[in-house]
Amino acid sequence: MFADETRPFLQGARLTAWELVRDGIPTTVITDNMSGALMQQRRVNLVVVGADRIAANGDTANKIGTYGVAVLAREHQIPFYVAAPLSTIDLQCPDGSQIPIEERNRKEVTHVGGSQVAPDGALVWNPAFDVTPHHFITGIITERGIFRPPYIDSLKRAFA
Repeated sequence: MFADETRPFLQGARLTAWELVRDGIPTTVITDNMSGALMQQRRVNLVVVGADRIAANGDTANKIGTYGVAVLAREHQIPFYVAAPLSTIDLQCPDGSQIPIEERNRKEVTHVGGSQVAPDGALVWNPAFDVTPHHFITGIITERGIFRPPYIDSLKRAFA
């Protein structure tokens, strides 16, 4: 099992890896940039990510970097699943373009542990989330089962 660290807050290293190890699952922490190399080496069979919000059509907002992992998974023919509670699905939100993306403080990128790592005057773009389009998602795993495309129909059935 690989846990992607997710910059700048390292949730994969601090939270995901902690939970997996606590549950007795052997876990290797990787940085955000390493997933492509692992996929190219055929060391990944399946990708499972979380979600902060899922639109009615299945577009999914999650921690920044998720979209890139989905693109890499597609390129390497690796199934890409989203695991989230039903409460994450917003049937009133038609698609990912309607999901607001939070911009985080620039110092999260320019500083590490109180030390400045980027030069003064450097501009920063620091979104907390990105949106993975539904066509990259193999299935959405919830407490009521796995929902598959077309999500506009299957996600409605999840609430029936």
